[in-house]
Amino acid sequence: MAPPEAVTQPPEPVASAPGPAQEAGTVLEARGVSKRFPGVVALDDVSFSLRAGETHALVGENGAGKSTLIKVLTGVYRPDGGELRMNGGAVRFARPFEAQQAGISTIYQEVNLVPLMSVARNIFLGREPKNRVGMIDFGRMHRETTELLDGFGVRVDPKRPLNTLGIGTQQMVALARAVSVNAQVVIMDEPTSSLEPREVETLFRVIADLRERGIAVLYVSHRMDELYRICDRVTVLRDGRHIHTGDLADLNRMQLVSMMLGRDMAEVKRSGLTNFTEGGHDTTRTPVLTASGVSSRHHLHDISLELYGGEVLGLGGLLGSGRSETAKALSGALHVDAGNITVDGKRLGRLTPAAAIKAGISLLPEDRKAEGIIPGLSVRENIVLAAMPRLSRAGVVSRAKQDRVVEIFMKRLRIKCSSPEQKVGELSGGNQQKVLIARWLCLEPKVLLLDEPTRGIDVGAKAEVQSLIDELAGEGLAVLLISSDIEELIEGADRIVVLRGGAVAGELAGDEVAESRLLEVLADHAPDASPTNAPATPEKTPVAQEEPR
Repeated sequence: MAPPEAVTQPPEPVASAPGPAQEAGTVLEARGVSKRFPGVVALDDVSFSLRAGETHALVGENGAGKSTLIKVLTGVYRPDGGELRMNGGAVRFARPFEAQQAGISTIYQEVNLVPLMSVARNIFLGREPKNRVGMIDFGRMHRETTELLDGFGVRVDPKRPLNTLGIGTQQMVALARAVSVNAQVVIMDEPTSSLEPREVETLFRVIADLRERGIAVLYVSHRMDELYRICDRVTVLRDGRHIHTGDLADLNRMQLVSMMLGRDMAEVKRSGLTNFTEGGHDTTRTPVLTASGVSSRHHLHDISLELYGGEVLGLGGLLGSGRSETAKALSGALHVDAGNITVDGKRLGRLTPAAAIKAGISLLPEDRKAEGIIPGLSVRENIVLAAMPRLSRAGVVSRAKQDRVVEIFMKRLRIKCSSPEQKVGELSGGNQQKVLIARWLCLEPKVLLLDEPTRGIDVGAKAEVQSLIDELAGEGLAVLLISSDIEELIEGADRIVVLRGGAVAGELAGDEVAESRLLEVLADHAPDASPTNAPATPEKTPVAQEEPR
């Protein structure tokens, strides 16, 4: 008979039926794991193993079951079938704390720390050092935090509240916390999505150090370059089922993508690197949106640009260049100290988000979970949220109108969910992104500002979003595209405005919209043009203060 589940102690082995022999060196294993939600089978008899000292890639489209598997491995969800094993013994995790006590540490794509607490308190949360009288030893905690972050090339006051730092810095703090515990397994879910190249190199050095220490790393990413650089083996999931596990070196990129999509390799080859069409778009002769001399203290300096109907204008730049701040300023989400913004020739006065929406400007924010979706509300409620005034009469909202709007956009964007009443927080990242896009499209905007619209979503959902951007531009919508993916920016944009330090550094148009030319502009204006694989130095790591993006 299995002993009762642990409460505060690491889970002990429990009795289990005989199964296949465990692989040599396996530290964590899932055997025939299944997980069901109302109307959805998220995991269907999935088996997976992780060896000590390896970096193992977990890939698949959004909705393939990656996030659900991670949550099962870390005690967020209990499996409906199958078992988990650690170091040869079966375990059951009733909550994440038990998984952490057993030696499983996780870094999530969206920073999962306490924003109002200090950097030091976040790193040592739940395991604060104590002095002889049992009180928290803040002096020791601050010293150890500084020493730990120095190893990551991060110079920041350990007493500083986490929410005053940029997303990239917060991600480095989350990484420092994860590797500072006595872990046997470190799970990294899209860890580089908010990092600049120098920080990515630091992360890869940390992973190499973890491997040398025999710690297993489960690495989830949609960036193929990263996977082939640091991962030993790969597991592919599709539609909640296990498709393949093997050495990554034995698969070329086309084979891997083909497995993820369930499509023939010839079809994958024809689709190219992105799903944007060739030849650009037909644009209007007069700009829909014009920004002249837009400035915001500590963020933007004299930003000027024009955006035409039917055009995709790319906004390029390194982390800290002011891309997100520019989009927020144009949408009224960031206070503007100087400059003019016009839509269809009409100057907007004191710009607020409500005024921007009324003028026809909609913003899809970079951080969809913190600034976009409301996870506790349904798919329907999230889609119609901004359109409620249009769907109401005398203060009464028409449910029939809501249902019609939701049905139209769920079909158009191919949003996958059990029903419109399913909570949006239960959807995959790609489907959450589609819900946000649907929210703004139902307002019929004139200008759509997209901040990293394909960040952290799989290749299939990315292709759908890219096709949608093309389609919207073809219908005459003015689109501003912010992307850290150079291929996406080059192939998707008709023109590119390059930013640096909150100011315009250059503009590329026509034949200049090419990767080599964009890299030249970025290199000419970068504060540090050294190779990205150069060692990170504390003096040059721009994370001691919150910087514009």
